[in-house]
Amino acid sequence: MPGSIAFALIVLVLAVVFVFRAIKVVPQQHAWIVERLGKYDRTLTPGLNFLIPFVDRVAYRHSLKEIPMDVPSQVCITRDNTQLTVDGVLYFQVTDPMRASYGASNYVVAITQLAQTTLRSVIGKLELDRTFEERGLINSNVVAALDEAATNWGVKVLRYEIKDLTPPQEILRSMQAQITAEREKRALIAASEGRKQEQINIATGEREAQIQRSEGDRQGEVNRALGEAAAISALADASAKAIERVAAAIRQPGGIDAVNLRVAEKYVEAIAGMARTNNTMIVPANLGDLSGLVASAMAVVRQPSAGQVPPPR
Repeated sequence: MPGSIAFALIVLVLAVVFVFRAIKVVPQQHAWIVERLGKYDRTLTPGLNFLIPFVDRVAYRHSLKEIPMDVPSQVCITRDNTQLTVDGVLYFQVTDPMRASYGASNYVVAITQLAQTTLRSVIGKLELDRTFEERGLINSNVVAALDEAATNWGVKVLRYEIKDLTPPQEILRSMQAQITAEREKRALIAASEGRKQEQINIATGEREAQIQRSEGDRQGEVNRALGEAAAISALADASAKAIERVAAAIRQPGGIDAVNLRVAEKYVEAIAGMARTNNTMIVPANLGDLSGLVASAMAVVRQPSAGQVPPPR
């Protein structure tokens, strides 16, 4: 009886081991490599899978997720013989589990070493200043070189990113001095451009002001000339109308007598004014014959102008 119990226990243990070795559950985004008697047989996909115990075995387990990996820092020499300490991060993914298992003894180490050597080669073709400006170019060149070589390893290199570019302290100080000098230069240029623009604006303003003043003076002269011309024209029209009215009044009955009286008054006033303003008084020889003077003046008034027709009686 004890022997049968022991046999049953042995059978149970063997059955458990058989089931444990025969049934394999592969997680999502994973791939397992199965070898049968030491030779590659198949790749297990996610889900429930069955193996032949003691004949099949899971030799490699691979994650198909994107894997980030730090690339150790290293010293690179630029084209102008400047040392840079560079480190980065690499992103890759296993695309062929069988090649990843048998293509290289350790594809992670292989990718890391290749990333470092490729990075040194790319940076060695650039000057120091361009290494800071051309990070995208460096990253793309490293990815292209790694992706071409990693195809045989069943790995797809997705991208490479430089984390730090650290030059020596002497180079950092000289770069800082150069940046400071460049900023001071830009400040001086900006200040000079500001003064230049200020002078231009002042000159433009003065020119515009002079133009406006000259335009105002010209318009003022034009307006004054037009005003004077209008005044002269109005005065001439008024004088013509006055003369026409005087002539019309003379032709009326009694007009000649009124003219005689007016001429006599003006003559007397003129003689009186000469007596008040001058110490020496000049008088005409025929001062007593006032009627003769008036008659002479009226003779001129009665005499028609050349080409003028006497009014009808």
